[in-house]
Amino acid sequence: MTWTVTRVLADRDAGLYLTGTVVSGFGTSAMWLASGIWVKDLTGSNGLAALCVFALWAPTLIGPVLGTLADRTRRRPLLIGSHLVLAALLPILFAVDERGRLWILFAVLLVYGALGVVQDAAETALLAGALDKRLLGDFNGLRMTANEGMKLLAPLAGAGLYAAYGGPRVALLDAVTFALAAAVFALLRVREAPPVPVPAGSLRTRTAQGVRHLLRHPGLRPLVIAGGTTMLFGGICGSTVYAVAEGLGHSPTYVGVLYVAQGAGSVAVGLVSGTLLRRLGERRFAASGIALTAVAVVLRAVPDDAVALASSAAAGVGLPCALIAAYTAVQRQTPDDLLGRVSASLNTLLFAPNAVGLALGAGLVELVDYRVLLPALGLIRLVTLGPLFRVAPVPVAD
Repeated sequence: MTWTVTRVLADRDAGLYLTGTVVSGFGTSAMWLASGIWVKDLTGSNGLAALCVFALWAPTLIGPVLGTLADRTRRRPLLIGSHLVLAALLPILFAVDERGRLWILFAVLLVYGALGVVQDAAETALLAGALDKRLLGDFNGLRMTANEGMKLLAPLAGAGLYAAYGGPRVALLDAVTFALAAAVFALLRVREAPPVPVPAGSLRTRTAQGVRHLLRHPGLRPLVIAGGTTMLFGGICGSTVYAVAEGLGHSPTYVGVLYVAQGAGSVAVGLVSGTLLRRLGERRFAASGIALTAVAVVLRAVPDDAVALASSAAAGVGLPCALIAAYTAVQRQTPDDLLGRVSASLNTLLFAPNAVGLALGAGLVELVDYRVLLPALGLIRLVTLGPLFRVAPVPVAD
């Protein structure tokens, strides 16, 4: 594991990119939590506070359209420019000092989410061409580790900064992190070919090319299905977390402890994902993660603290496997001129089911005892392994 991490970090561009990801991810995670607290304080409404997360995720639904930007221009300038736009935009939130101005916050969060989709597409496409394809699995795992690590640390910092100085200061912190990340990305030495001229046809036609590539490609389709169902079931199971805490005899704040255990598991698997991908191949790696998650979901119904923490950590290990496998396969098996659209389409197909799962789970947990619901979900989850074994996976040579 140390050897593969060293190999990735020895690549100058990979190291710079991960540095930029950590810096901007810290600000994003802090802002994600603080925006909801901010709205709650100004309105007292849980529903409006929850809309902050929705505003950030809503642009994912039009990801294939936004991803066309990453195929129509050079990705490095697009990545730098989008970060600078957010750095300039966030200080506008100093104007949000009363309920009547909350529309400004929601408008900024929508733009934030839209540019995030563009950034993800540009990053995935840019790094696919800049790195040795044998290192993509290691790199995607380290990126997952960096993102999850920030989710463990930054929300606490954001909440503390909000409590001491208010929402505008958190927005300012986020703006500074975006400016710093843009400066780091400006140091990348990636050489990009001029974008391929856009073929004739409507925006709708060009956008659909990304979705068609994912769903018609025999090597990618099973991984996309596996990733989408993983996030669907993850959303449903995530809706039971407060019921689990109550069943253990704890207050709702115990949910934070379960999330920390899950985040720690995701950080750990990110460090070894490249090695496992080479040994197992993308499909077996994804299947192993799904199987582990299914077992973890069943065990979460056991009313014991130690089992609950262990199952949360195991879910944290298993959940990212299908996502890392899908991203790595897309980077390896997609033509460069389509990669922006395909990457953004992949984000939509992976993460839109999570929103559906959260909504579905919120209803199910009210109707079905979580001690019955979770074992059922775990067993059903195993059925989704089928498509991954229809074609024998081939491990990637080291």
